[in-house]
Amino acid sequence: MDIAHLIQTVAIYALPVLFAITVHEAAHGYAARRLGDNTAYMLGRVTLNPIKHIDPVGTLLMPLLLYFATSGAFLFGYAKPVPVRFGNLRNPKRDMIWVALAGPAANFAQAFLWGALFFILRGSGVTEPFFLKMAQGGTLVNLVMFTFNLFPLPPLDGGRILVGLLPYRQAEMVSRIEPYGFFIVMALVISGVVSSLWLQPLMALSYGLLDILLTPISLIFG
Repeated sequence: MDIAHLIQTVAIYALPVLFAITVHEAAHGYAARRLGDNTAYMLGRVTLNPIKHIDPVGTLLMPLLLYFATSGAFLFGYAKPVPVRFGNLRNPKRDMIWVALAGPAANFAQAFLWGALFFILRGSGVTEPFFLKMAQGGTLVNLVMFTFNLFPLPPLDGGRILVGLLPYRQAEMVSRIEPYGFFIVMALVISGVVSSLWLQPLMALSYGLLDILLTPISLIFG
């Protein structure tokens, strides 16, 4: 393991990852509060303070262990989920969709901002690789979070969106998967199913959409 390369990689991705998970979780709490549930707000989770959202195992230990175990080929982690009492929402079945969407939407917005920063830095004559790689890393990290969290299986955001969209009987059946959902998702990730059938196609679409949205900025600063 190249320690120097590891330190450089951590330095480049640390800030984008902290922003990605912090804004993602805070967005869930903010949306829930706007739609009637103050649980996350009362617990101090509607905040941009990353300490409130970091899970020692899921955010720090697991990614580092996986990085060393797979020589950087596979990374996975998670933050502390924002508590939402869906029964407190004004229209629980409909509003849970908006609460779930808030996190991935926040990641896509951050991907756009990091992409815009890349073109602005390059157009301003900045040639320092560290800052350019950080902007590119921020785009990548947020698009991965955006697409991965939309996977339609509870407890991921996509699973909650699916539950909100399905008729009550089918929604109840899907909800029963949630206690085992994390292990199912991990198995699908390790087997490569999520990557080949979900992440890669959606990442390609997301990058295509982002390129279109960033075209004006790239023309101005390119």
